[in-house]
Amino acid sequence: MRSFKSSHKSGLAALLAAAVLVLVVLTAGCVSTPAEDDVSGTISLAGSTTVLPVAQAVAEVYMNNHQSADIQISGGGSGVGVTAITAGTADIGMLSRDLKETEKTGNDFKEYVIGRDGIAIIANPANTVSELTIAQVKDIYQGKITNWKEVGGADAVIVLVGRDSASGTREFFTEFVLNKEDSAKTMQELNSNGAVQKSVAQTPGAIGYVSLEYVDGTVKAFTIDGIKPSVATVIDGTYKINRPLLMITKGEATGLAKSYLDFILSSDGQKILSENGFVPIA
Repeated sequence: MRSFKSSHKSGLAALLAAAVLVLVVLTAGCVSTPAEDDVSGTISLAGSTTVLPVAQAVAEVYMNNHQSADIQISGGGSGVGVTAITAGTADIGMLSRDLKETEKTGNDFKEYVIGRDGIAIIANPANTVSELTIAQVKDIYQGKITNWKEVGGADAVIVLVGRDSASGTREFFTEFVLNKEDSAKTMQELNSNGAVQKSVAQTPGAIGYVSLEYVDGTVKAFTIDGIKPSVATVIDGTYKINRPLLMITKGEATGLAKSYLDFILSSDGQKILSENGFVPIA
């Protein structure tokens, strides 16, 4: 009798285990990971060379997690990003400035603020000047101060290096530092942060402006109005030359574009943003 009960219980346990196993298999088939169809296909991003490196870094992680997704990214400047979205030649536009009212008019743009960035005023490391005021930077870029000795440096001509007209960095610099006035016509107009950084690094008398992430050992950043540019001083608001970083779409983002934007705004995406020298929004 005891033997029968033991056998009966063992059989019942086996049946229950089998039922649970079948249920787990069926459930796994129904739930699984997010549908690959939701994140497959190809999207393109275009615009700001400030945003470009972090957009690429986020895309690499995203595509590693979603093998059927292909994300193509190109620069050209914030203006190119707006034009590409307007023309429908890109799915996501990248901007290192706010949209202008004239750009918003007649366009169903959806804006996504992904972070903030400081603009550093840079010089060749050999330059003995370490601090400037915003007023001095304005006078330098408008050709009113033309020699480093006028701001406490060596007797050397100041070489102006800046960005071209498609640049969001230039748009913000012109508005915030130059009070919407033009730079001197002697300014070299380059098409990327990297090009400005390289030119300043190779030219002893040069001054330039770049995204904070481009400040490395090849150039030095000026302290401005007593505040050194850094992620910390952008976060606490003491370094005033900072601006938003945007991504835009035509209407609400859907499919792969939405999934990519959701990722860059997630804690993992914001961590990548921070690792690339930008200020996260969360």
